[in-house]
Amino acid sequence: MSLRITRTSSPQPLPPADQLGFGQYFTDHLFFADFANGSWTSGEIIPYQNFQLDPAASVLHYGQALFEGMKAFKHPNHEMYLFRPKFNAERMQKGAERLSMQAPPTDLFIEGIRELLKVDARWMPEGVGKSIYIRPTLIGTEGFLGVRPSNHFRFFVILSPVGQYYSNSSKAVKIFIEEEDLRAAPGGLGNTKAAANYAASLRAALKAKHHGYAQVLWLDTSRRFVEEVGTMNIFFRVGDEVWTPRLNGSILEGGTRACVIQLLKSYGVIVHERDVALADLQQAYENRQLKEAFGTGTAAVITPIEEISSQKIAWKFTEPSENSISQKLFKDISSIQHGLSPDRFSWLMKV
Repeated sequence: MSLRITRTSSPQPLPPADQLGFGQYFTDHLFFADFANGSWTSGEIIPYQNFQLDPAASVLHYGQALFEGMKAFKHPNHEMYLFRPKFNAERMQKGAERLSMQAPPTDLFIEGIRELLKVDARWMPEGVGKSIYIRPTLIGTEGFLGVRPSNHFRFFVILSPVGQYYSNSSKAVKIFIEEEDLRAAPGGLGNTKAAANYAASLRAALKAKHHGYAQVLWLDTSRRFVEEVGTMNIFFRVGDEVWTPRLNGSILEGGTRACVIQLLKSYGVIVHERDVALADLQQAYENRQLKEAFGTGTAAVITPIEEISSQKIAWKFTEPSENSISQKLFKDISSIQHGLSPDRFSWLMKV
């Protein structure tokens, strides 16, 4: 891939590895490419800096903004690997079609990220649980007023060295069921990583955090069926089976979700992708068959849930043990990501 690289003359000091948190620090450079007149530029890597945007840009007025979340990991041989980048490139392409945007082709998407990681390789933190989080973003940049799609787009990528997603010291989180606000509806944007989805979720998330919960559990339009957690897909262990909401058009097709289903089936666990009713979960809880709940996502990986509550519901789960499905999944995925066990599903791509 032929792209221009301009390196910073003022490299930042690296943050303390034990204080990374999530999304607090950004590396020295970014990658960007522009679409105009029917084609993409080859892209550039430049020092991390502000962009200049037309005040009438479509991203500001009509919300043409789409992003992905990915990670890269350092292996014991000191080489870096991307985790399932083709999935993210293809999901951005699907989302761009829904938002009437021009998505970057897969080779531009992946090679731009790889080259940026090479330039900022010194930022890769050491150790299991640490990685570089990658945020590819697509925005409409044409300046105009009038409701129509933009003809100009910018694709850009920024990097952030990260540790664990949730800041609490516990391994498990508390989730509150949102029964008033609605995140998405069939035919809407729920199955895309559109920025608008996250704007719609902020009020409920803030309310939940005010009451001591890490996130909210979103329901469907009927308020009868579970959909997803604000930052994660959700799974339930019911008896010897695992249930997860089916992809119904208003649920994001999570990359970690797909990995978890693949792993569970390799364990011989029966997985049901189905409409998951609150009433069915309540009955399972009362019968002591609802044994475990956990969320999955790129940022959080596998997050056990210790409590799910609402005005009428209070499900509490025992602390995850070595025999918990969530713990086994976390160890397996993390081991593959960090190169500590064989990549038996071909999930990794060398940087």
